[in-house]
Amino acid sequence: MPLIAAGRFVAYGPSHWAALGVFAVGCAALVAVGRAQRTAPEAGEGFGEQAKGFGRAYALAILFVMAGTQVHTLLPEEWRIGGSLPLQLCDIAWLTAAGALWTLGRRWYALTYYWGLTLSVQGLLTPALNGGDYPDIDYLAFWGMHLMIVWAAVYLTWGLGMRPDWRCYWFAVAVTVVWAAGAFVFNEIAGTNYGYLNSKPSTGSALNLLGPWPWYVLAEVVIILLGWALITWPWTRAQARARARARARR
Repeated sequence: MPLIAAGRFVAYGPSHWAALGVFAVGCAALVAVGRAQRTAPEAGEGFGEQAKGFGRAYALAILFVMAGTQVHTLLPEEWRIGGSLPLQLCDIAWLTAAGALWTLGRRWYALTYYWGLTLSVQGLLTPALNGGDYPDIDYLAFWGMHLMIVWAAVYLTWGLGMRPDWRCYWFAVAVTVVWAAGAFVFNEIAGTNYGYLNSKPSTGSALNLLGPWPWYVLAEVVIILLGWALITWPWTRAQARARARARARR
């Protein structure tokens, strides 16, 4: 049930551009906040009480917002087996983002980095939102979830200075494979399409460029593996150079 009467959401309409504008402003603000909270000589090496406190407050904000929207999807008038269950990858990503912010742990961070900066960003650019426009609750839930996930990854990476490595890469790949296998089997049994693993979304999507099923799924796998490697390599190369400089100074 919408909060007030609203039209249908249109990709790259006014409400989409407004959300992208909020996203850009939020990224800049969180990078500035995170850098002000750094306490170690090298980015990402240690976290002070300010960073821990802010991270936990942000994690609680995510849990508060997403718990409310999840309860809404489970109401009898909103319930549908193909969309109400928390089986989309973003439904798991907001939990991992909250975990990363609360603990500042590397495994939580790894999932937030890779899922947030690729798959959730895709949701911002090609939103599979087949519902009401602002201020409909579906609009608020969709953008609230995606923005908070990506903002968490931006804050942790360019703000606090956490960095992925190849162990993070393979951990994220393994967890994603487990999720995809589980979602695919559930889709086959229940006739749903979580993760768009069994068919393409009805709304416009980048998946339309990748051919029919199952070829678009295989193409996704290749793109994700290569894309995640590309967003890992620059950090690992920079870390190797930093270690080499440190050895040279000894």
